[in-house]
Amino acid sequence: MSRLLSVDSGPYAPPAPARELTAVSADGARLHVEVHGPEGAPAVVLAHGWTCSTAFWAAQIRDLAADHRVVAYDQRGHGRSPASPACSTDTLADDLEAVLEATLAPGEQAVVAGHSMGGMTVMAASGRTAFREHTAAVLLCSTGSSQLVAASTVVPMRPGRLRTWLTRRILGSRAPLGPVTPLARRILKYGTMGPGSAPHMVEACARIVHACPRKVRHTWSHVLDLLDLDHGVRELDVPTAVVVGTADRLTPPVQARALAAALPHCTGLTELPGIGHMTPVEAPELVTGKIRELVHAHIQVVSEESA
Repeated sequence: MSRLLSVDSGPYAPPAPARELTAVSADGARLHVEVHGPEGAPAVVLAHGWTCSTAFWAAQIRDLAADHRVVAYDQRGHGRSPASPACSTDTLADDLEAVLEATLAPGEQAVVAGHSMGGMTVMAASGRTAFREHTAAVLLCSTGSSQLVAASTVVPMRPGRLRTWLTRRILGSRAPLGPVTPLARRILKYGTMGPGSAPHMVEACARIVHACPRKVRHTWSHVLDLLDLDHGVRELDVPTAVVVGTADRLTPPVQARALAAALPHCTGLTELPGIGHMTPVEAPELVTGKIRELVHAHIQVVSEESA
């Protein structure tokens, strides 16, 4: 579904994968997985966020696939992965483990990048055996580990119970998003992107988000509302870089700063002036560059030492 409703031209049009496969999670949930780039190249695994799909990573995939093996998958209920009645941080971790085991050879390591709920997926999986076996380094983009609704600044008023209640109502709405209209673009841009975001960026994000079924959007909103992965941050002991936009209303910079302070091996916090929540779309070159830096610093070094 996401591929049908994504843009079909420009830098955010999803590139064709080298191959596709289905990973089966611990509870039997089936996950759509795409593999791009040459076999045998350094591996990168991409986990998208709430209401998104593999199409969200189009710019990163197109660039990295020239000399990396890029694995992208649809979170359950998103894109081409069927919905499941089981939705929790545990299932997010199960799903990432399933993807890693389905796409990487025993002992092979990758850089794992997660945006928003994808970053939360990484935190949820941080103590898992397969994650530890297959992860050399991590990039966390526009994400947080707890208190997401209370910290959000989508509602422009003072922090407190009223703002939290209103934010919960907005993010957890059951209302259909409908077609991508000029008004829908303006609303999405306000809530999720920086004020300077170019129209083609807004269009790409709007099509992806509007493709997410409303039941899926609503179900996962409850998981995010109750999120508490602070323990997962403390267990994420691989080299980890953190990126956030200063205009992010969904996971504001205070969330990224808390992550950077709590991570056992934070390699740096990058705050992008004027950028909103959709960092891989709004700042594609920077996000891709961070992934390349982590691959160069950690996957190649491991390969040389084990040779």
